[in-house]
Amino acid sequence: MSQLATSPKTAPRWVENLKNPPAYKAKGPSLPDPPGFPSSQTPSSKKKDSKVAQRKAPTTEEMDTLKVKKAWEVALGPVKGLPMTGIMMYMSGNSLQIFSIMMVFMAFKNPIMGILATNQAFERFETDTNKGQILQVKLAYVVMQLLALGLGIWKVNAMGLLPTTRSDWLAWEAQREPLEHAISGL
Repeated sequence: MSQLATSPKTAPRWVENLKNPPAYKAKGPSLPDPPGFPSSQTPSSKKKDSKVAQRKAPTTEEMDTLKVKKAWEVALGPVKGLPMTGIMMYMSGNSLQIFSIMMVFMAFKNPIMGILATNQAFERFETDTNKGQILQVKLAYVVMQLLALGLGIWKVNAMGLLPTTRSDWLAWEAQREPLEHAISGL
C-alpha cells in the first residue's frame, strides 16, 4: 500500500491522447470526400473550380419574378394554417371554457393583425416594375385573411354567441319553446 502512495500516478492513455492528439494522417487516394466537403485541392484544380463556380448576376426581370413568387408564398401562408386551426376549434368544443375562448380570441386577432400589416408584409418584395403584380398578391392575402376570420366567425356561431334569431334582437319577442326537456335521473 505504501508503494502505491509513493509512486507517481500515471494518467490513463485516453487523457494523454486528449492532451496531445495524434498527428493528422493524410487519407489515401482510395477514399473520396463526402458530398459537400471538398478536400484540399491542388492549385490547378482550384483554378478550374473557380471558373465553374462563378455565375452571372440575375437581371431585374428575374429578380422581379422571384420576388413575386416569394410574395405569393407569403400571401398563401394564412390558408396553410386553416385546416389545423379548424381542427383545433372543432376539438375544443362549443362550451365557454378558457381554451375555447383563447382559440376564438386568436382566430380573430391573427387575421385582423395580418390585414393591418399587409403593406409591411410585402414591402420587401415591391419594386417599381412589379407594383401591379404585388397589388394582386396583396388582394389575395387580404382574401386569405378574411377566410381565416370567417373560421373564427363560424366558431363563435357554433358556440351560440352570435345573435341569429329575432328574439336575440327584440325584447318583446318571446323565446322559442323547446320541444323536449331533459331531466336527470337519480
